Amino acid sequence: MKNSNNKATEINLLSYDEKLDFILTNYTQLKEENPSLLAELLVSIGGTLENRGMRNSFTKRWMEEASHIDPENETAFVYLSHFRLLEKEKLLDSIEFPPLRELDPRTQQELTIEKYKEICVTFLDQSDDVLANFEEEIYKLENYNEKSLLQRYKQYLNLYETLQDEIITMLSVVNDFEETTKRALYTKTQFQQLQEIVRSIKKIKKDWQALSSKTKTEDSPTALEELNQMIGLADVKKRIERFYEYIKYQKSRKEAGFKVVDEMSLNMVILGNPGTGKTKLARLFAKIYFELGILPREEVIETNRAQLVGSYVGQTEENVRKIVEKAVGGVLFIDEAYSLKRAGQSGNDYGQTAIDTLVSLMTSKEYGGKFSVIMAGYPEEMRQFLDANPGLRSRFPQSNMIELPDYSLDELIKIGEKIAFDNEFLLTMDAKKELAYLIEHERVDSTFGNARAVQNLIMDAIFRKGTRNEPNIPELFRYSILVKDDFRSEVSHIHNTKSPMEKLDELIGLQEVKEAVQTYISFVKMQKIRREQGFPSVPIQLHSVFTGNPGTGKTTVAKIYAELLKEVGILKRGHLVVAGRADFVAGYVGQSAIKTKKKIREALGGVLFIDEAYSLFRENNADYGKEVVDTIVEEMTKHKENLVIILAGYPNEMEILLESNPGLKSRFKKFFHFNDYSTEELIQIMQLFVKRYSYSLDEDAIDYLRDEITKNPPKGNGRFAENLIHEAIQQQAVRLMKQELPLEANNEVNRLIKDDIIESIKILQKGE
Repeated sequence: MKNSNNKATEINLLSYDEKLDFILTNYTQLKEENPSLLAELLVSIGGTLENRGMRNSFTKRWMEEASHIDPENETAFVYLSHFRLLEKEKLLDSIEFPPLRELDPRTQQELTIEKYKEICVTFLDQSDDVLANFEEEIYKLENYNEKSLLQRYKQYLNLYETLQDEIITMLSVVNDFEETTKRALYTKTQFQQLQEIVRSIKKIKKDWQALSSKTKTEDSPTALEELNQMIGLADVKKRIERFYEYIKYQKSRKEAGFKVVDEMSLNMVILGNPGTGKTKLARLFAKIYFELGILPREEVIETNRAQLVGSYVGQTEENVRKIVEKAVGGVLFIDEAYSLKRAGQSGNDYGQTAIDTLVSLMTSKEYGGKFSVIMAGYPEEMRQFLDANPGLRSRFPQSNMIELPDYSLDELIKIGEKIAFDNEFLLTMDAKKELAYLIEHERVDSTFGNARAVQNLIMDAIFRKGTRNEPNIPELFRYSILVKDDFRSEVSHIHNTKSPMEKLDELIGLQEVKEAVQTYISFVKMQKIRREQGFPSVPIQLHSVFTGNPGTGKTTVAKIYAELLKEVGILKRGHLVVAGRADFVAGYVGQSAIKTKKKIREALGGVLFIDEAYSLFRENNADYGKEVVDTIVEEMTKHKENLVIILAGYPNEMEILLESNPGLKSRFKKFFHFNDYSTEELIQIMQLFVKRYSYSLDEDAIDYLRDEITKNPPKGNGRFAENLIHEAIQQQAVRLMKQELPLEANNEVNRLIKDDIIESIKILQKGE
């Protein structure tokens, strides 16, 4: 590499993420042309991992790779020397001499002496290599001027040499013992000599242990420390810290003798969507109560509807009591608590009984104040649940209700990094971008799993990493780095790979609509590019009105429009949900809004196509229609670009609908009008339809169709064309089955003739 010093300086200024990507991209070239620079980069990554709390054994692998590539790299050698010293601290663990007593039976003495000899021989067999290793480390450390580490190595070396001398002396005495046994009993002097050596060795081991730098077991973090280690939740953290300080204050005040009449409630309600940390927070509250001495245990008893609600009279009360008894002294955590009270609950559903029993036990003399109840669930459902149960609501003050927000994209990426880190994997920058794309694709509605969804994505990537064949990747990287391709699922290739714009171009007719859609998609793309480059963008009006008669291709174009918006990155799913009046309007006031929200939730991330939308607003039931329209306007504001609505119908009727609600009209600025198909376009549609099933129209049939459609323009447009051909195929089958010629040799099976068309038109005109 040219200007390697400048290059090294430039590269060392890169961030951790940039260095990781640079190493992966340039590993082979660096190893051949500038191994010292590659080693420096590996050492830098290893140091960052150590500072972030990665296990020593994982960091060691990066340092070993650096040392292997450049044995002269000082930082790698010093780190590994520290690590080797940690391993040497265990050298004396196996040296343990059993007691030798004069009063022991001779057989026992002989066994003990034999054990002494075994220990001595084993130690001396390896002692020279150990000493040589110490001396080698010391020699290199002297060159690197590592005074502190060098001093520790020398202290260990001195102790080891002293121990070796003692072991040699012991082996000599033991051998003398064996000679003595051949002539007479052991002498008292020999016993004393051996015992003195054992005492001396114990003293060396004690000094060795005192010198040892074994990592002390760190105290487990406090509840507040654990809370602050959680990603995001800034407002929630501040609130819980204040809650913690208030409990401490009340506890101190009580201990000082001041009167406390109304004890603070320990019962909490935690609101949040899936994966926002509700269970984690419940466990932290249990830890807070325990740390402050409010509750004697930090145990959390987790339960749910299935464990509480019984199937016959009396079983529910028994279930609830048993769970409460287990929770006494700690916390009872009820996840998805709203499921206890179901909408339209029948007489044989004992959910309300579970609630009533729980309230009774929470206030009883036997259990009241002896445990905390923490309920969790989706925000809207939990509020409705509490409002419907006044007795329960009064036990959970508003101040004890905490709502956990959904994580931002940046927070979810950090969570993903931490999950990967905990599994000893690192993410490249491209991997993070791909993870962000997958998160955004999944984060469509309130069912998104937040941290739980991210964990699934990371574990899926690790699974793919394990199943991919990467023979040219260094083992260290293959076992510890997740790249972009690890996050890409292996989707089976679909034969039809046409782009949405190609599908639009292939449609028969609709020239004005095609041009309008193409123009608008170009505008959307440009505004997205401007936004990404930091320029102000013109507001994009995605909601549209499709006007035109039935069968003019509105639904087909809507599907392509959804795919186009996904292709340019506006929509996450790009699917089409077709709905009509029956999907929104219910039989009584209040239920229409629920039905409408349900249908909109189904369409999030895609396009909701409301056919004959004008039917939503009728004078004879304006309340129901107005409720639907008002809900649609509200949901459009709430979901913004995550929802696109297309209203379809006749032009005049659509104008009446839009005029019925100013909020609705202001959100639909884009209009696409679908003209009726011309005669030639309808014939093209028919030819396309017959070709799809390997049929053909003969020239007489086409001429007849052209003349008939021109004289009597049909209703239904494209729908009429398809219905006519479908009927003609049936009429052809009737005609051919009446013939006696063998059909296998007859080319007529694929041909539709004029007579087939004539009969089909007659049937369609009759309305059959």
